[in-house]
Amino acid sequence: MEVLVARIGKPHGIRGEVTVQLFTDAPEDRFEPGAVFRAEGIALPELTVAKARWNKDTLIVAFEQVPDRNTAETLRGGTLFIDSDTTDDEDDDAWYEHELVGLDVRHEGNVVGKVTALRTMTVQDLLVVELTDGHEVLVPFVGEIVPEVNPEEGFVTVNPPAGLFELNLPGSNSAPDDGEDELDGDSSDAGELPDSATRAAGEGR
Repeated sequence: MEVLVARIGKPHGIRGEVTVQLFTDAPEDRFEPGAVFRAEGIALPELTVAKARWNKDTLIVAFEQVPDRNTAETLRGGTLFIDSDTTDDEDDDAWYEHELVGLDVRHEGNVVGKVTALRTMTVQDLLVVELTDGHEVLVPFVGEIVPEVNPEEGFVTVNPPAGLFELNLPGSNSAPDDGEDELDGDSSDAGELPDSATRAAGEGR
């Protein structure tokens, strides 16, 4: 099965690099030099990683097929996929977005919403949940708050701290940056890819 790994953001610099919004727990594995992605939403059917590095909290990627900024601009909004059947996951507690989207969200035995997306962040992942009243909220995907993930029965259990759902209502300033903001020049903070964060959620898997 193919899984979504990243969405391409804005060009970075003049050498064809781009920012990416990640949907994977293992960017250091997925974006190794030589890794090949199937691309959607752009003219190029495949992209091969030439190099990848971090600029603060944003992953910057150069692809072999992209020599300059003008070409990089044509990639914006494209999505990158891999075949999950050909990759090995070292983290048995990791979840792909397609495994989570559509699951009911239960709190104290009641269905309070539905998972609509997974945002993979540097520090911790976030479940995007549409509540039964139509509002969208962000739930930290950690074991203390999401103690059970049960795709076989079609639900996740949440134990949100008081006020979490109200805090993350649209219009609050708590929504995370998606990593697409333009970064000025090459940062001295750029370095090697760090080890990926391990999620505590999904203990029942």
